[in-house]
Amino acid sequence: MPNQANTAAIELLKEKLSQAKSFAIVEYSGTTGNDQVELRRVLSEAGAEFRVAKNTLMRQVAGKDEMNASFEGQNAFVFSYEDEIGGLKALFSFHQEKEKLVIKQGLMGDKVLSAEDLENLSKLPSKNELIATLISRIQGPAYGLVNVLKASQKDLVYALKAIADKLGEPSSTKPV
Repeated sequence: MPNQANTAAIELLKEKLSQAKSFAIVEYSGTTGNDQVELRRVLSEAGAEFRVAKNTLMRQVAGKDEMNASFEGQNAFVFSYEDEIGGLKALFSFHQEKEKLVIKQGLMGDKVLSAEDLENLSKLPSKNELIATLISRIQGPAYGLVNVLKASQKDLVYALKAIADKLGEPSSTKPV
């Protein structure tokens, strides 16, 4: 029969896993206390959490047989809450800088992800970057039209002539 502390820890981990949009298993045995504090700070800024728990408890919470091999050694678990990719980006950024972590596997939804899958996901743009790109693409033509309309009539005639020349139609109007 599991003790009360383990039962409480399992419930807490189940809650965190259900709230997380993605999850990664990381071996942290090569890190110092200062490295872990820095990693926690970086992950917190990215909307993720670095949590150390017993492997047996996490094995029960994850419930995926494909992940059993990853639950060996000194493992920590990274839960990404705000964005599926934000926590992974921060994790891999720290990993590339310090080269002290071993990123083993992850989970997104019901899909088990390998270390290579996690790395590929970390290279994708974040949700905020995608939104900013979309907004700039939508606003781009409107800004161009406003700039043309603000220009003097002479500049407008030049712009229209350039467009007509580009389309291959001979222009019959000459700028004044």
